[in-house]
Amino acid sequence: MLYFLLQPLARDVRVLNLLNYITFRATAAFVTALLLCFVFGPLIIRRLQAMAVHQVVRAGTPDSHAGKGTTPTMGGIIILVATFIPVLLWARLENRYVLLAMAVTAWMGVIGFLDDYLKLKQKREGLKNEGLVERYKLAGQVICGLGLGAYLLLDPISTLPGASTTLPFFKYVLVVPAVAWAAWLYIPWVTFILTGVSNAVNLTDGLDGLSSGLVAIAVLTLGIFAYLIGRTDTSGHLLIFYMAGAGELTVFCAAIVGACLGFLWYNAHPAQVFMGDTGSLALGGAVGAIAILLKSEFLLLFVGAVFFAETMSVILQRTVFKYRRRRFGLEYAQKNRVFLRAPLHHHFEMKGWPETQVVIRFWIIGILCAFLALSTLKLR
Repeated sequence: MLYFLLQPLARDVRVLNLLNYITFRATAAFVTALLLCFVFGPLIIRRLQAMAVHQVVRAGTPDSHAGKGTTPTMGGIIILVATFIPVLLWARLENRYVLLAMAVTAWMGVIGFLDDYLKLKQKREGLKNEGLVERYKLAGQVICGLGLGAYLLLDPISTLPGASTTLPFFKYVLVVPAVAWAAWLYIPWVTFILTGVSNAVNLTDGLDGLSSGLVAIAVLTLGIFAYLIGRTDTSGHLLIFYMAGAGELTVFCAAIVGACLGFLWYNAHPAQVFMGDTGSLALGGAVGAIAILLKSEFLLLFVGAVFFAETMSVILQRTVFKYRRRRFGLEYAQKNRVFLRAPLHHHFEMKGWPETQVVIRFWIIGILCAFLALSTLKLR
């Protein structure tokens, strides 16, 4: 918005030429997001406390989490406010990369909000706190994925084919369908990525500051890729595909990083507020959407390695438990689990690691994975 309002004045006010630089607007979006968290964060937290919007402690979590039942949730509202306002102010709003990323984030945020709201309503009515029925939540995510996949297939936003993706470590290698009809498989592919990543971030959101910190690391890394892919000089030097307009996603990424770090101010242990599904599903959708728009879905194996490990721990735990229960009986299955608790962060808690130690060590792993992702730019 500010770009369109002030850029025409750049001829007379030379300092406004800064608006032509993505780096300047990305920095401004980051700072704006951070300040919005500091301004609106306490107001939103007090409102959530007054409404008694308390966290629903998931079944199977360690006993040390019992006291978190009085901590307000739905703090993802802070993240969404601190993300969308800076993007609306500093991004070029005619850019389809930004518009699609915002649409996916908002859609996933609405699904998460409905889930959190229904949990609150059911709790007040003395019902089981299940929130939004699982199949309805999944249906909402799938619809979002199908919509994004169909749009990118039928109306590509870059010079690359709609049904295509790139591979890390390979220069100018584009994966495309072998036959024309197989292009439609791109739609379920996008749906799988978007649904998987949003649920992975949701599963990871179990410790104070864990998800917000990891998402900030992941999105910062993706923001660097967006900036490099969106420039003809850097993309040519690094032997990666140039995608005109993709650099504008850097502003969106910077806003999310600022919002996550600002939210972390209140979410660090001991947390004053939790993001809830409102935040985790929205952030997961944002991470997935950015990777899809940049044709870098396989990069998520590095950028989202911790999220992937958390998800696989749940899948492995449930699969092995069901098999052993069927084969050896319930008692044997309960005594011989793969992990002490799932997701993975609870396993380490049960092994005696303090919550803050688990979070910081997972952050360190996330940073290491981010550097591995960045190394793919040169190792080609």
